[in-house]
Amino acid sequence: MELRQQIDSLAEALTPAERKLSAALLADYPFAGLQTIQTLAEQTGVSAPSITRFVTKLGCHGYQDFQRRLIGELKEGHRSPVDLHERIGGGDVDFLQSFLDLTAEAVRAVGDSLSPSQFERICDLVADEKRAIYIIGGRISDAIAQHFSRHLRQVRRNVFHLPPDTEVWPEYILRMRARDLLIIFDFRRYQQRLVELAAKVRQSTGISVVLITDKWMSPAAAYATEVIALPTENRTAWDSYAGALAVADAMVASISERDWDATRDRIRAWDAVRFEQGNQ
Repeated sequence: MELRQQIDSLAEALTPAERKLSAALLADYPFAGLQTIQTLAEQTGVSAPSITRFVTKLGCHGYQDFQRRLIGELKEGHRSPVDLHERIGGGDVDFLQSFLDLTAEAVRAVGDSLSPSQFERICDLVADEKRAIYIIGGRISDAIAQHFSRHLRQVRRNVFHLPPDTEVWPEYILRMRARDLLIIFDFRRYQQRLVELAAKVRQSTGISVVLITDKWMSPAAAYATEVIALPTENRTAWDSYAGALAVADAMVASISERDWDATRDRIRAWDAVRFEQGNQ
């Protein structure tokens, strides 16, 4: 379990001082915990011995061990395919079946990362026709963002996929209102431009941000109102986004069923004005 998850899991059992400390750590995770213990104590008003007792509850052997684990998580969040390369089994292993088994396992594990209540809460936000929905992803994950936005457009109005060119982002940011929603897909080897986008729109518009990321957490989590941290490892050089795609499809299906009559009418209207593609 990552340290962020461990801190969350202890929430109900913390003392008032520990709650203040955990809030500070999570608000600027993991960087708040990379300061000296004296600096963290001064910033939070929690004594150094209390901080040491807190990290011991997390299973760390003191504050230095806590920092080593944080640094390890940071490194994991920036692993490239070269770093991750690890073949499955030996030469006579059925690679395809092994890969499919690992992918199915990752998709099943989504339920451990995304509770039914959080899923419904986020679907409520996305389904609300009073909100405009803005969607974007990173270098690779933007393919999921486009997939999600294309399907969602057939279910409801005012869905916008932000293009990769940052020079046109101001036009979208100027449209945003506090009631709207920005959905970001960002997985390890995180995109700094997405972190900056989340920070800017939160500060300038107050818009809600939903971040769909992995267990190492995109730094954009600092500006998100909802975070979905999904399993992506599959013991190969390439992380799998199958879980993220499954979540996107589940959201579209759930939202479309909430008012199927309205969904049916919109799809029919959409199809009526589609441009048929000629045979190439």
